[in-house]
Amino acid sequence: MAKNSGIGTAGLAVTGAGVLANGLAYVVPVLGARQLTAAHLSALATLLAMTAIAGVASTGLQIAVAVHRARSGPLPTARSALWTVLGTVGALLVVMPIAVVVLRLPAVATALAAVSTVGVVAAGRWLGEMQGDQRFLPLAAGIAVVAGGRYGGVVLGLAAGLGLTLSLLLGAVTAILALPVLHLLARRPGVPVRGEGLPLRAVLTAGGATLAMLVVSYADLLLARRFLPPDASGAYAVGTVLTKGALWAPQVVTILALPRLAQGNRRTLRLGLLVVGACGVLLVTASALAGGLAFGLAGGADYVDMGRYAWIFAATGACYGLVFMLVNAQVAAEARWPSAPLWAVTVLFFLVTWLVLPHTVPGIAAGALGAAMLALAATGVLVAVRVRTSVTEVRSSHDSLSVE
Repeated sequence: MAKNSGIGTAGLAVTGAGVLANGLAYVVPVLGARQLTAAHLSALATLLAMTAIAGVASTGLQIAVAVHRARSGPLPTARSALWTVLGTVGALLVVMPIAVVVLRLPAVATALAAVSTVGVVAAGRWLGEMQGDQRFLPLAAGIAVVAGGRYGGVVLGLAAGLGLTLSLLLGAVTAILALPVLHLLARRPGVPVRGEGLPLRAVLTAGGATLAMLVVSYADLLLARRFLPPDASGAYAVGTVLTKGALWAPQVVTILALPRLAQGNRRTLRLGLLVVGACGVLLVTASALAGGLAFGLAGGADYVDMGRYAWIFAATGACYGLVFMLVNAQVAAEARWPSAPLWAVTVLFFLVTWLVLPHTVPGIAAGALGAAMLALAATGVLVAVRVRTSVTEVRSSHDSLSVE
């Protein structure tokens, strides 16, 4: 088990699984661009974006289950997982028909994408159980299985030239078939599951925090689409590849740290922030020294001249990487509103961009960096206050016991 394996081995395994998942996600639109008509490619891209948003429920469920298991052991999670899946199904039943009409999406393809999403959301329970138990090698295998289920069928269908609908049908089938494999990976024969189950409130809190992270980190891309001309917004989209790279590159640190954060290990938080911060400094420095190369790799030779702005995009992602760690620490500590600063920063960023910032690539990029720094400061203050309060409470309890 990964719990008894070196943390380096576990980290490499989870990192490899994450690279596989991101690679498959990248291959889908690349193949789509070569195999589908422009109309079907646009529909595929729209459906991928919608299912990514709906998939927040899966991440929220995984985080909530992981925190629950790390704190309290193998307690029941099936009920909350079922309610999460049913809530996702209900939301999809409302949203998808509207999307078919408003966005002119193919009805059958949209329904199949919804089925895949339900499978991905259900997978969050078993991924969370393995993460909370610190069984990181099975977790890495589970991440790979989910990625294969989510994208593998679609990739096979597109590669075979089966078209949009049949490719999504294969994707729906593989997404559902991945679930029994995950169940087997997460099983721990002989370990009793009893006690009070996971509160649905915890899933909603973790899901809300994940959604807030997604929205605040993508806000600049949406604003660039709204306020910049097509060529400039396209260049900005290339820059956000660097932002997302700097944000998700140290994600493995948060995955490994979350169970110990749930157990109140402050040293893990300090070490995690140090590692994530060091990774961010490295990426920002590389972007500053080789910005043209970074933009060229992300978007091609046409965007090399944008290299002077590369460090701004990388710095934004590096700040959000630290925010992601801090928000997960808040969720692990069962804070009531861990996403509140992120929603506030998002609203402020929209207003400042609309009313104040110059509508240029460096103008919006600088605003995005400012928003990321503000989000980092706000979440950092909240975590510092919580840690200080916790220390004070422990000391007060110790003093009262000494007096007695």
